[in-house]
Amino acid sequence: MAAGHSHGGSAKAGTAAGRHKSRLAAALALTASFMVAEVVGAFWTGSLALLADAAHMLTDAGGLALALIAIRFAEKPATPQRSYGYVRMEILSALANAVVLLLLTVYILYEAYQRFLNPPPILGGPMLAVAALGLIVNLISMKLLAGGSSESLNVKGAYFEVLSDMLGSLGVIVAALVVMATGWTLADPIVGAGIGLFIVPRTWNLLRQAVHILMEGTPPEIDMALLEKSLLGLRGVTAVHDLHVWTLTSGLDAMSGHVVVADMADARPVLVAAGTLLADDFGLKHTTIQIEDEAIRRTEGHEQRL
Repeated sequence: MAAGHSHGGSAKAGTAAGRHKSRLAAALALTASFMVAEVVGAFWTGSLALLADAAHMLTDAGGLALALIAIRFAEKPATPQRSYGYVRMEILSALANAVVLLLLTVYILYEAYQRFLNPPPILGGPMLAVAALGLIVNLISMKLLAGGSSESLNVKGAYFEVLSDMLGSLGVIVAALVVMATGWTLADPIVGAGIGLFIVPRTWNLLRQAVHILMEGTPPEIDMALLEKSLLGLRGVTAVHDLHVWTLTSGLDAMSGHVVVADMADARPVLVAAGTLLADDFGLKHTTIQIEDEAIRRTEGHEQRL
């Protein structure tokens, strides 16, 4: 038997979120600096829509902080107790963000229901001013996070939070204009509930992706049937079994499997060809391949049947 292991770099180098930590830090500074003003503005104006937007901004700050903490842990070297290091902290952070956002949505919807029953007075002018400033902050943060959102699940979670907050700020602006123009205060809880409902599908998708990774599910871009067929097509390979492909963290997938050859003299060439195939055709560079002798495997199988 022979085994081969290859990887395109360390976990630190492969962590997609780590490449965007400076932008995450800048977005956190912007969000945190305005968060206090928006919370105060929400209580001052009595606006649920602004309170919902402030709560989202608070969650944004928490999510960005969690993302940076996760990156810090992911950059720590592997240890004998944690052979992959701390790269999974990114996924745990994304999972925590999704859960918090879903709980926040439940609270906003409950508060909207209460305000439908007893509409409070709303200060439209200050509400409009605070929402406009919040919109500017969100647009800047979105610009900072846009690039990393396609590479890292953690950055993607932070980007979605800021995106929802940006749309929430637009909704608050509309509600404030309606209140100022018509005095119809029910526009405020309607917009507040809309902000809460808007984020549910995106948050659920983020939650589903995080759980899929933690369950070591196959990455969606990997076709396992095609991967097996491609390995079987290599010269000298007679069988393939125990194939596994999973995601360690965003931008870092791993693969392991057993490849059976008719002649162990072909073990080295098959190992090299398999590594090249996995890297070039499937983007898998962190791989472990076990080469097995067909004759020995057949003998072992016969003994087990006896």
